Amino acid sequence: MKLLRVGPAGAERPAVLAEDGTPLDLSGVTRDIDGDFLAGGLDDARAAYAAGNLPELAPARIGPPVARPGKIVCVGLNYRDHAEETGAGIPAEPVLFMKAVNTMVGPDDRVLIPKGSVKTDYEVELAVVLGGRARYLDSPDEARALVAGYAVSNDVSEREFQMERGGTWDKGKSCETFNPLGPWLVTADEIPDPQDLAMRLSVNGEVRQDARSKNMIYGIDHLIWYISQFMVLEPGDVINTGTPAGVAVGRPDAPFLRAGDVMEVEIEGLGRQRQALASHEVSG
Repeated sequence: MKLLRVGPAGAERPAVLAEDGTPLDLSGVTRDIDGDFLAGGLDDARAAYAAGNLPELAPARIGPPVARPGKIVCVGLNYRDHAEETGAGIPAEPVLFMKAVNTMVGPDDRVLIPKGSVKTDYEVELAVVLGGRARYLDSPDEARALVAGYAVSNDVSEREFQMERGGTWDKGKSCETFNPLGPWLVTADEIPDPQDLAMRLSVNGEVRQDARSKNMIYGIDHLIWYISQFMVLEPGDVINTGTPAGVAVGRPDAPFLRAGDVMEVEIEGLGRQRQALASHEVSG
């Protein structure tokens, strides 16, 4: 299934995408696409969809496909080519940081350049959404069964805040609107090999990132197992699994983002995003 949330920000309705691209209302099955639903409601949604009696929703804004995740855990330097382009060594263990939950916006929502920013950057990433609880997993072999699905993520970053202002990376990762997610949450059964998906990001029509998820240093199963040794992952939590080479901070020929720029982000089988950049002075 392709799950999505349709409607104004803060008032989205849960939906499943029909084969013809029409969103079908799931609000009779669940109040939202959240941790409780992902932990125990997917079969009910499949049954309702198969029965063919879900009402259509009128075309509207698409919001992030997951509501109120408990946390967004991010993995840094998880593609060899990206680690090399930034001058960092290959990490001996996964590099983890957190992103504020309220950074999450819809796939086509406006992204705001933060106040004082001169180094806002883009990052196409494969997002993993949990459907089960991961706590001190014994091995990576236990991880895949806990995945509800996958989505396109854009881990927008402010590099000066992240790298030049001291402290942790979080301050360059948690600015408002800095995590467009979606358009869909594609359930795990539809993505037999998430480690071999084409990923691409362009800015103003110029391709900046073009890679495959197989180039991760640490794969999805390993990441879930590893993260579970340090924190409890709950249903609905999001993991951004890292970005390949091509980001502005690693390319002298690629300018950082400015108001008026347009990002287009896509991952094979997971859909496509499009965000226009605006000044922080624009709100709403």
